[in-house]
Amino acid sequence: MLKYFLIYCAVISALTFAVYGLDKHAAKAKLWRTPERRLLLFGMAGGAIGAILGMLFFHHKTKKWYFWLVNLVSIILYTTAVCLLILHKS
Repeated sequence: MLKYFLIYCAVISALTFAVYGLDKHAAKAKLWRTPERRLLLFGMAGGAIGAILGMLFFHHKTKKWYFWLVNLVSIILYTTAVCLLILHKS
């Protein structure tokens, strides 16, 4: 179970990182943007690490405090879940 959970988090984080990059590109090109709610949902769905990396790498949404809050809380929750899975496995 732990292995699949970690694979899921890695895949959704990579996808989230890509979505942040695409949204930053769209912002510069004045194209259709990804709604903020969707960006936050990607982070809450397990992609918080990808979201934080995307924020830092693309310099995107870094001034919006609620992006930091949602993604950091999500990292704490998913880290807790991993710890519980490890403890349950032992």
